[in-house]
Parts: sequence; structure tokens; C-alpha cells
Amino acid sequence: MDSNEHHIDAIMERGFTILPDLLTSEQVTSVKAALAPWLQQRLMGRNEFEGTRSERVYALLAKAPMLAMIVEHPAILALADHFLAPNYLLSANLAINVHPGETPQPFHADHASVPNCNRTEINGLSTIWAFDDFTEDNGATEVIPGSHRSEAQPNPDASLEKIVMTAGSVVVLHGSLYHRGGANHSVRSRLGITPQYCQPWLRQLENMVLCVPPDLAAGFSARVQEMLGYSIREPGFMGYVDGVHPKRLFDKDYRGRKAHGLPS
Repeated sequence: MDSNEHHIDAIMERGFTILPDLLTSEQVTSVKAALAPWLQQRLMGRNEFEGTRSERVYALLAKAPMLAMIVEHPAILALADHFLAPNYLLSANLAINVHPGETPQPFHADHASVPNCNRTEINGLSTIWAFDDFTEDNGATEVIPGSHRSEAQPNPDASLEKIVMTAGSVVVLHGSLYHRGGANHSVRSRLGITPQYCQPWLRQLENMVLCVPPDLAAGFSARVQEMLGYSIREPGFMGYVDGVHPKRLFDKDYRGRKAHGLPS
């Protein structure tokens, strides 16, 4: 069994898998430096879910474009390509810096409340990248293994598991897996970044084409542009803008998708 099959099986059975040390220490340091201007302990969460001792930074690709490297990391896209339909979207992309004294977040699933869809269907994948070591006591993500396979509300006391991993590693979650950010009992903050991906027929949690407008989107790879929403769902042409492909907003010479009836 190759490593990708191992991770696919783990997501199907347990609801999550860990890919260790995908980033070098230099990459981790560079990301933290890029985020530093946005992490000034001014943007604490507004409620228990966001965390009253946690900073959240949204619209990350507009603020730190280098983070595209984790959004389109080949190891992650290989899993998303397997589980999600073609033309899937980037649903959310935010940094969460959990400070000492933070309490546990309520358990939730990122892509479970989808109208007219069975909760156990895979409507999305979430990733949580560690930019500090995730430890037993500093707010590591906590999951309830197997909770993605049941319609019932899980008992968190029965099988809670902490995701302990080194900086530069990432955990990939089935969109219906119950999880939460843990309590930070340490003396240091814990930084994670969570790009989340959804099926192409779902509305994104973050309105990505407003977070990353055309002048900024033009600087990203074609794959990132498509996941932001500068794309159409095929077959057909759902997602067009003024009758043409949305990439024409920043690339007037774009000539794609003629076969689906979009004017060039």
C-alpha cells in the first residue's frame, strides 16, 4: 500500500490522517514572519467558538500570498482530488493563534451542516497546519475518531484524541469529523493555519473572490485561482461572469471553456 492509500484509508476509517514534516524549518519560519504583522494580539476572537484568547486572521491569501504553497501543496491536493469532485473550491483559509489560558473550543464539524445532504457524506476536507509544535498542553486539535461515520452526536468523553505533531506537519480531516481546538495550558502561543476545501456545488465559508479580488488573484497559480472561485463548474458553465469565464476579469486573452458555450 502506498502512502497516499494509507492516508485515504485513515480518513475513511478514522476521519483524519497526519502528514508529518511536509515543510522545512525554514519554510515554517518564513510563514511565521509573513504573518507577524497580522498577529499583534489585537484580533482576539469574539466568542467561545473563535476563542477569547485566540487570534484569528482571515483572508490569508490577500495578506500573505506565500501561503498559497500550503493551499496547493501536492500532498494535500492529491487527497482532495481523491475525495472531492472536480472544480472543488477553497472554502476557508485562516490562521488561529491560541494564546495561554485559552479554553477548549466547542466540538464541531466543518462541512456537516449541508442542506439536503447526508451528514456522513464527504462535503469537504479540512487541513490544519502546525506552525508551532502541537503538544498535549498547548491547545492541540482534539478529534473524536470515527465521528464522521455517524448521524448521532458523539460522546466526546468516550474517545477524544489529541493531534500531537511537529511544526511543519498537517492533519487532514474529513469534513464531517467532530473536532475542536484544545485548551492552552502552556506559557506559549500555538499557531495553526487551516485551509479548508469544499465540493464545487457548495457555498464557500469565506467569500474568496471578495477576499482575493481579481487584481490580487492574477498573481496566483491557475490552480489557486480556480479554487478561489475564478473558475466554472463543469460540465456546463456555472460560475460565469457577465456571460464569460471569470478568468477574463484579469486575463482578457483567456480562451478557455469554449466547448461549454462560454464566449471567448
